[in-house]
Amino acid sequence: MIIDKPEQIELYRMLVLRKALELEMKDIYMHRGKTAYSSIKQMFNIKGSRQKVLDIFNDIIEVQQKGEINE
Repeated sequence: MIIDKPEQIELYRMLVLRKALELEMKDIYMHRGKTAYSSIKQMFNIKGSRQKVLDIFNDIIEVQQKGEINE
């Protein structure tokens, strides 16, 4: 699979952020600095706990994936 369209790259980036947030919920951090939790909250203007942010972000990813399939 080749990911070369901007929409595909954005979806991949979102999937990586989601996995990073799932790891952060288990107290495993991918790197120092800004957390995936704070990045997602800022980029998508989501408020709430880690679990709530993850739930909302999963919905956003699902909509994005459906858009990819239809194109």
